Amino acid sequence: MEFLRNVPIGQYVAGRTGWLRNLDPRLKFAWVLMFLVSPVLAGPLWRVSVTLALLLITLLGSLPLRIIWRPLLLLILLSTLFGLLATLLPTSEITSALTVRSPQELPGLTVSGISWEIIRIGPFAIDRRSAELGINTSTLIFTVVHSVNLMLCTTSPEDLMWTLRWYLQPIALLGFPLDRMSFQLLLALRFIPLVQEEFQNLLRSVINRAVNFKELGFKKSLGLILSVGERLLSNVLLRAEQGADALLIRNDGLILHPGSLKPKGLIKRRTAYLNSIAIAILLVTLILRKEYGAF
Repeated sequence: MEFLRNVPIGQYVAGRTGWLRNLDPRLKFAWVLMFLVSPVLAGPLWRVSVTLALLLITLLGSLPLRIIWRPLLLLILLSTLFGLLATLLPTSEITSALTVRSPQELPGLTVSGISWEIIRIGPFAIDRRSAELGINTSTLIFTVVHSVNLMLCTTSPEDLMWTLRWYLQPIALLGFPLDRMSFQLLLALRFIPLVQEEFQNLLRSVINRAVNFKELGFKKSLGLILSVGERLLSNVLLRAEQGADALLIRNDGLILHPGSLKPKGLIKRRTAYLNSIAIAILLVTLILRKEYGAF
């Protein structure tokens, strides 16, 4: 019942521990972009290295264990499952047999070549192509989800909105309504935990009433599911409207300008070294991606 609450995926968790919280949100966003873009057209070695680096950052991030271990375990199991499925599924169609001469007809001929089959488990054969596909699938799922989850867990919605506004500021010169889009993004980020809470409350109410779907039948069960979905939608929209009104009240009925939500203390002596190290490591990572990313 408390599964959704105990697995805070994509939710900001307030706190002061961990150097990831003290990192500049613009640098965190740049690192997430690196984790999302660098595996594209990269080799298995680079994908595995990025995954291990992300795990190392998670373990050394000084975040509370209760925040990271459940989502991390769930994500590892999920990515491993999809990786195994991608490995065991056939990767190519069976080619038609060609009429060629048997090597035994040519005396003294030595046939040499690379065996592409790695292991065979019953009817399933794992070759190099399927193994590479499984590695790419599992590492991509883990990297995409966990990198974004780390940023959302350690960055408040206000800081994230200001960061996106800072990166997209050049397009505001073209007349793009960037302030309105940033305000809608802030509402969306605050909207995620509201949806989770309302869904969990409605699910708890159905379980507490011990509804027997077998006795209701298909038609009544479908009607009950539709009514619960309608109630969920109405409650979520009501909570979203209340959240938007609360944000508007903070600014005398006007849309909050992203500049008013600028994080305080971005430039500090105790975080300057941390940000400098993060920038240096990011540049080194980009150079390594250019040199060794194809392996």
